[in-house]
Amino acid sequence: MRKKIRRFLPSHEAIHNNRWLAPFASTLLHPRLWHLNRHSAAGAVAVGLFCGLIPGPLQMLGAAACCLFFRVNLPLALATTLYTNPLTIVPLYIVAFSIGEFVLGTGIELIAPPAYDFRNPAGWINAMSAWTYGLGKPLLFGLVLLASGLAASGYCVVKAAWRWYLIRALKKRRTQTKA
Repeated sequence: MRKKIRRFLPSHEAIHNNRWLAPFASTLLHPRLWHLNRHSAAGAVAVGLFCGLIPGPLQMLGAAACCLFFRVNLPLALATTLYTNPLTIVPLYIVAFSIGEFVLGTGIELIAPPAYDFRNPAGWINAMSAWTYGLGKPLLFGLVLLASGLAASGYCVVKAAWRWYLIRALKKRRTQTKA
């Protein structure tokens, strides 16, 4: 599994030789940020799923900061934040609002989100920000709960999948040795 994932990750040399990342090389080249095992992969997926719900372009910055703090795989966390995009963010925010409204019981009515305007993405971002701000406390509380739930479930799924893969590979190796 590690070999399959590692094909898509940049090498230490690529980071070290990148002129834009040179000022941060000492921090970004920490071995635990690039090491791929089931613990760092599970942590990276959890960080990516949690930070993916941060509004706007701050998702990857938040994920990078969390990776530096928790010392989990940086590229995998950054890639995991991409589950949110203009097509998925509105349904996720509606679910988050519903969760927050259910838990808080505020009785705020959900208004329809603004439609995506392909001719004016900046205007859509402003309209989306105003819509988000209007939803207030239930949305904020729901986002934290949804992000935490996604992070916890992503962590558990990656740990279980990695363990299943290792057990299957071990059984396969044992049957090959007996034959």
